[in-house]
Amino acid sequence: MKDNKQPCRKTSYKKVSFDLKLLIIDQVQNGQISVNHASEKYQISRSSIEYWLKKYSTLEQKKRGMSKKDQIKKLKERIEELEFVKDFQQDIIADMELITGVDMSKKSLPKTLADEIEKKKQDRLKENG
Repeated sequence: MKDNKQPCRKTSYKKVSFDLKLLIIDQVQNGQISVNHASEKYQISRSSIEYWLKKYSTLEQKKRGMSKKDQIKKLKERIEELEFVKDFQQDIIADMELITGVDMSKKSLPKTLADEIEKKKQDRLKENG
């Protein structure tokens, strides 16, 4: 009996440039992609990427990463800011519609926003009598 054994294939490794390593590390640290996604996208093992993260991340970069509490706080502040902007814009639209007499919001905005603007207009009319 003859064995048709094939020689064991060596896994071929591709040389990754330093710039690409830094790009991948930056993307992972900034939360743009996960280690798993980077591994699939760049055809590099997860263990290599995790090794690079340990090797090339400086203490400053590690400190710079936001904690979950800081991220939540920052996102809550952003939500408040955006809600203020939305209310301000709705006030302007409501005032403009009252002055011109043209209901633009019903035609060009989603129903929920148009309803909010209509409510603001009604409140303005009650205030002014």
